[in-house]
Amino acid sequence: MRPVSDIHDEQLIVVGTGIRATGQLTIETIAWIRAADKVLYITADPVAEEVIRSLNPDGAESLMDLYGSDKLRLDTYADIVERTMAYLHQGHRVCMAVYGHPGVLAMSTHEAVRRARAEGFSARMLPAVSAADCLYADLGVDEFGGCISYEATDFLLNMRAIDPACHLILWQIGGVGVLTYETHHYPLQGLERLTQKLMAYYGPNHPVTLYEAPQFAGVEPIIGTGPLCQLPHSAPTPNATMYIPPLGKAQPDVQVQWELGMQTQVTA
Repeated sequence: MRPVSDIHDEQLIVVGTGIRATGQLTIETIAWIRAADKVLYITADPVAEEVIRSLNPDGAESLMDLYGSDKLRLDTYADIVERTMAYLHQGHRVCMAVYGHPGVLAMSTHEAVRRARAEGFSARMLPAVSAADCLYADLGVDEFGGCISYEATDFLLNMRAIDPACHLILWQIGGVGVLTYETHHYPLQGLERLTQKLMAYYGPNHPVTLYEAPQFAGVEPIIGTGPLCQLPHSAPTPNATMYIPPLGKAQPDVQVQWELGMQTQVTA
């Protein structure tokens, strides 16, 4: 970690609050939030919002007003970047604080860093706890053997590759097939088509898990597991992530194992 004395060298710093802001904010992230002139934050969690405002009461500003029902998410992301750049051009030291990890499924944060650097500003992104990190811990998932993850709508609309011998994570399953922002629940018309696509690889009875990481200390994660064919009858929330375990073991490359003399040592 860079010395805190370097904190004034940055003009844009992008941080994540983790899934539980009360326990997953790092010391480094807290320092950046406190040092910023403007803290532009995106969170629907009132506890996280209170934490951010307590750290920088004069500079904290929510960006949630840029979201709107039926508004394309891409338009919202563009508006977020423009507001961030406006403050940079005014000479403010800006900290963007977003839910989870700032670089995971966060197009606006990456674009803000890119734009800032392209226009001559110094910019950095810090790591944070994501929903996937919580999923690994709560579901006991070990990535050994491989893990593939896709945003659910991106997976549905494109010819993405699947290896059924790997773990599969589909993000934002509660908004699959929807390109706009919704205030509460998203329409789930894409869930049936997604199920059909997945059943071509896994069959109807392979188990799938809908997972929601707990946002507050002392709260248990929400975990629901059932056969893939029942997925259209579920009601995943916007915070849900879907996990599909491997269908079987990977097909060994016998030739390579033989060449390396490892045919009796590989067990994965």
